[in-house]
Amino acid sequence: MTKGYLCLLLHAHLPFIRHPEFDNFLEEDWFYEGLIETYIPLLNVFSRLYDEKIDFRITMTLSPSLCEMFSDSLLQNRFINKLNKLIELSYNEIERTKNTEFYQTSLMYNNKLKLCYDIFVNKYEKNLINGFKFFQDKELINIITCGATHGMLPLLNINKNTINSQIEIAVKNYYKHFDKYPQGIWNSECAYYPGLEEIFERWGIKYFFVDTHGILYAEKRPKYGVFAPLYCNNGIAVFGRDVESSKQVWSSTEGYPGDIDYRDFYRDIGYDLPLDYIGPYIHPNNIRIMTGFKYYRITGKNVNKEPYNPEWAYNKVKTHAANFKYNREKQIEFLESIMDREPIIVAPYDAELFGHWWYEGPEFIYQLCKEISQSSVISMITPAEYLKKYPENQVSTPCMSTWGNKGFFDVWINGSNDWIYKHLHECSIKMVEMANKYKDAVDSLIVRVLNQMARELLIAQTSCWAFIISTGTTVNYAVKKVNDHVARFLNFYNMLIFNNIDVYYLEKFEWCDTIFQEIDFHSYTDEHLEIRLT
Repeated sequence: MTKGYLCLLLHAHLPFIRHPEFDNFLEEDWFYEGLIETYIPLLNVFSRLYDEKIDFRITMTLSPSLCEMFSDSLLQNRFINKLNKLIELSYNEIERTKNTEFYQTSLMYNNKLKLCYDIFVNKYEKNLINGFKFFQDKELINIITCGATHGMLPLLNINKNTINSQIEIAVKNYYKHFDKYPQGIWNSECAYYPGLEEIFERWGIKYFFVDTHGILYAEKRPKYGVFAPLYCNNGIAVFGRDVESSKQVWSSTEGYPGDIDYRDFYRDIGYDLPLDYIGPYIHPNNIRIMTGFKYYRITGKNVNKEPYNPEWAYNKVKTHAANFKYNREKQIEFLESIMDREPIIVAPYDAELFGHWWYEGPEFIYQLCKEISQSSVISMITPAEYLKKYPENQVSTPCMSTWGNKGFFDVWINGSNDWIYKHLHECSIKMVEMANKYKDAVDSLIVRVLNQMARELLIAQTSCWAFIISTGTTVNYAVKKVNDHVARFLNFYNMLIFNNIDVYYLEKFEWCDTIFQEIDFHSYTDEHLEIRLT
């Protein structure tokens, strides 16, 4: 007799990074690391659960830009080359660590990398969308979308055309990859402004998510807090994040990933070992990078790092999964005593936390699904399933909000990155201008220019660039991405203004910036503000 539900939501997104003009590009490694450490391990977890006939439900965002990278042949083949080099390194590491306390960990990496190769090449034919689609079709995972390039929608809302294009292009791209339209959407950076749901309704979106305070500070006080959805005035449902379950995983001081027995993320042989040994496996210019081979556990603060013990970590994962389930059961038992319906606990996380930052994270999800499958108190559920069970909900408008530091856009617009938006706004105005002017164009060259303008603008709108600048990581690259794509956009705009199209320039960036081959610039026209998905 289930008393309540857990909606586990994994938000998988990376900015579109693809540089065919270089043989090796450092930031492309973000994607390859994600494949090895998060996306392939998650699919392996789903496969294990499926083979063991364990019923589970996981809601998962696969952002359109990530889907485009999954299906890109250049990136697929570059990843295979990367994987083969790492497998070669793993055999060297087995030899190097013989008769040391690191040997078992080196064997672990060798087995993992060979399994990654088998899953990627043989099982899913180089395109992980095949794997995610399989489990969606089995109704075990529920894939939702987000804005086309993860644009920070409230900060782009100078005209509805811009917001419409992010959603329309995302919905149509989802259909291209999954043969159906999405029911739900993850607002990029969990960002919401009142009225956004009007665009969602137009494109068939049934529900979305906000951070905790988006619900708690809604127009009308929520009767059930964040433990049941609200309906916006147009009937689109909105779910709020549960603080308690988030803290158990996210918190740097209280969260599970900081346990002393888990693998330390920062200590990597790419930085530790001599260049004459590690050189062939890092950047060709001898730039030291993470290789993924890490041999130490977190150990504790201000102490010497001790060797990683995979068995200890595995046992700790089982303990933490059982603890997470127990705490959710206690939450539900309390909530069920004061609610007239079964509560839903919404626990959203960045997918890359599981495997990339927290190496044992995918195993935690596996153990958690097993634990919950045996519970008489809690079950896993998707938002659509919950809405079907409880179709009547309180009507209220959430407040403008984001997740992240302070919860109201501070990370994405501050003194370090606010300069971005004047360029994005100006380009958006020009895009709408040209889309309306040439909406009846039959000249294929003009259509190609307009479509490429849309691609360049969309990539520039990616919220990751502002985030990177704000957090001070690869700032130069983020600044360059914004400037480069804005410059390309303006060059194409001027080609139309002066009726002087440089075909070589167009072909060059059609070759570089290949995202959304199905794109239609008409999504920026005024007419498309009236279109509804049927």
